Amino acid sequence: MVVQEEPEFPEPEIIVNEYFDDFIFQFASDSKFQLKRVVFPLPYYRENHPLRIEKHEWRHDSLFFDHSYYTLLFDTEEEMELSGDTEQNSIQIEWIYLKDHKIKKYYFERINGKWILEAINYHHMKEEKQTEFVDFFIKFSTDSVFQANHLSNPLGFVTTDPDDDFAVIETTLDQNQRFAFRPELPDKELSNIHYGQKNDDNSPTKIVHLKGVGNGFANTLFFWKKHGKWELFKFEDIS
Repeated sequence: MVVQEEPEFPEPEIIVNEYFDDFIFQFASDSKFQLKRVVFPLPYYRENHPLRIEKHEWRHDSLFFDHSYYTLLFDTEEEMELSGDTEQNSIQIEWIYLKDHKIKKYYFERINGKWILEAINYHHMKEEKQTEFVDFFIKFSTDSVFQANHLSNPLGFVTTDPDDDFAVIETTLDQNQRFAFRPELPDKELSNIHYGQKNDDNSPTKIVHLKGVGNGFANTLFFWKKHGKWELFKFEDIS
């Protein structure tokens, strides 16, 4: 009789350390795990005033995982592939508060194979390199007249084929159709995960990806700057 050995499975800690997305979901959803992955006292810079958060002062931070979706910002489609890069050892998550022009940034480092939150920095957006597009997006998402004036005509549209779940349809929307397919846009805050993308204010193209949290939602907005004016030229809805 041959005795088969039990298969070996990776420890949960190993699994969540390989892909940052796996780690951050565990970090945001598991309060005990989160406490293990924060450096205490945690450096917290509030508008250039250095503070420190002790362990007993920490309150569980669910980041954007208590929302129905979160956003990711890229300059090019090639940069969107960076989310699957397992070689990164330094990644930042940020909240961009649109009305206040403030940013709250979380700094994660992979130390001895484990992702750790090392610091938080809350500061004015002017200290970043993405203020022009963010200012545009604030108006685009909150002002319907402004939005209508910053759409390409026709507008590129990509969606799933209702007759084939594994296929997509690429078409265009005219002015009368665009309202019916208009996506719901964030108007108070944007989130972003810096996997290594540049998010350069001088880039002539920008991508805003809306990714659902456990619900299959996925919308992507593609912008370009033509003659000094930002326009949405393509919209993908592959939910």
